[in-house]
Amino acid sequence: MQVISRPLARAVPQHIRRAAALSTWSAVPAGPPDPILGVTEAFKADKDSRKINLGVGAYRDSNGKPYVLSCVHKAEEYLTAANPDKEYLPITGLPEFTKAAGLLAYGAESAPLKENAVAITQSISGTGALRIGGAFLARFYPHSKTIYLPVPSWGNHTPIFRDSGLEVKGYRYFDKKTVGLDFEGLKEDFKNMPEKSIVLLHACAHNPTGVDPTPEQWREISDIVKEKSLFPFFDMAYQGFASGSTARDAFAVRHFVSEGHQVALSQSFAKNMGLYGERVGAFSVTTADAEERTRVESQLKIVVRPMYSNPPLHGARIASTILGRPDLYGEWEQEVKGMAERIISMRDKLYENLTSLGTPGEWVHIKSQIGMFSFTGLTQPQTKALAEKAHIYMTSDGRISMAGLNGGNIDYFSESVSQAVKGTL
Repeated sequence: MQVISRPLARAVPQHIRRAAALSTWSAVPAGPPDPILGVTEAFKADKDSRKINLGVGAYRDSNGKPYVLSCVHKAEEYLTAANPDKEYLPITGLPEFTKAAGLLAYGAESAPLKENAVAITQSISGTGALRIGGAFLARFYPHSKTIYLPVPSWGNHTPIFRDSGLEVKGYRYFDKKTVGLDFEGLKEDFKNMPEKSIVLLHACAHNPTGVDPTPEQWREISDIVKEKSLFPFFDMAYQGFASGSTARDAFAVRHFVSEGHQVALSQSFAKNMGLYGERVGAFSVTTADAEERTRVESQLKIVVRPMYSNPPLHGARIASTILGRPDLYGEWEQEVKGMAERIISMRDKLYENLTSLGTPGEWVHIKSQIGMFSFTGLTQPQTKALAEKAHIYMTSDGRISMAGLNGGNIDYFSESVSQAVKGTL
């Protein structure tokens, strides 16, 4: 039999095979770039020696360098000497940490703390605390599935609460004309909210504006919240870091609790202890009594378990060591006060520079705002000019991180801002 030879089949090139097969992810659209990360990327790409990054939300020392607190170093030394294990934490975290975090937030005289009526869980920093809180409220808050945020608010608040299953709406907060608090607008919006709505309140150092209510205004807000039976959810990311006093920065939370409000609270130890990458936080809810606390904590465990099972260990040990040792606690209070005072001094210097340079406009808001961030009032064209011509980077809405300013760059920054406002940059 004659064998008929056939030509060998030609192999299809790999790149053609790949193109022919439609990828599972071909319909996934590109997400919008993060505005803060975009600022940092532009800063890193700039080769000019005068460049300044005022977008990053992390403390920098007087030399513009990341700062690890001395008490953190000492706490780590204690931990190293103790040679602790690396076992899993309970679902709600390190008990010594959550007890100390609750005491720091609510104060030793807090009735719910004394009555063992605060349900608390360790969280993955403040973001994780907000996410746990959002999920818990979406499941169990019986009166509303809508949360009202101040306008503006931290950019991550909206996606956190939407992904938690809550509808997000806003209330008036910032007055662009005065670069201050729109207190009358806030009160009117609170009074017009449906009864028993959830309201998100920045406990201190409002992000991104740096504008906080006064103690008297907080009292008025508390009265309206009580009148409308609203549910207050506090985000306290800067306790101690805002004014330099942990008690002063916790005024709003403690006042609301003392007035009989049941509250939810998110805490972060990123800013006030410099534990950014350690992801240390807590979420808590005040309840009616110890029995109710037990039931609420059981549900918090059910929320946490499928999210991340249990929280990180090392950062919680650092924080609990600092909060639990009188010597380290005292040192921490002095260090967080020092960080706050450096930022306050930069506010004073910036105000003095801008006024002495004859910069058009009112700049007293620079001094009256508090915390890490300041809404400068600079326009988008001005921030663009500052980036392109002066190598100064901030978000387009004019928000700056005061921690990015120091003795070596504040004069250059002030002069550049003055020129941008005058249109001579």
